Amino acid sequence: MPLPRPFRRVARALNPAVLPLARRVRPLAVVEHTGRRTGRRYRSPVMAFPSDGGWLIALAYGEDVHWRANLERSGGGRLVQGGVAADVALVGVRDRAEVGDRLPGWARALLGPADVRRFVELAPPA
Repeated sequence: MPLPRPFRRVARALNPAVLPLARRVRPLAVVEHTGRRTGRRYRSPVMAFPSDGGWLIALAYGEDVHWRANLERSGGGRLVQGGVAADVALVGVRDRAEVGDRLPGWARALLGPADVRRFVELAPPA
């Protein structure tokens, strides 16, 4: 079950303060994506976990987040983590059962009680 919608407003208000930290401090990361309608470049802070040559990002706010839809529509974007940028493509949306032990134990312990059930999988473009 995603976090309630009011949390999205709070998170969006905090994004400008979090972005500099998210670019440098793992597991935080920044997804850079192009708007579907506006064509503008956006930056969204996320928690990205390295996995099988790509990354897993918890969909704590649900699947209808703009950055996911923008990556899907445009065919990809960039992920900046630990000061390193990588071009990425959306591989798919995965259930918690599919992700399983691909997440670090501490992340499973944190996301389990939050009832995060879906994850976006990103990988370098083919």
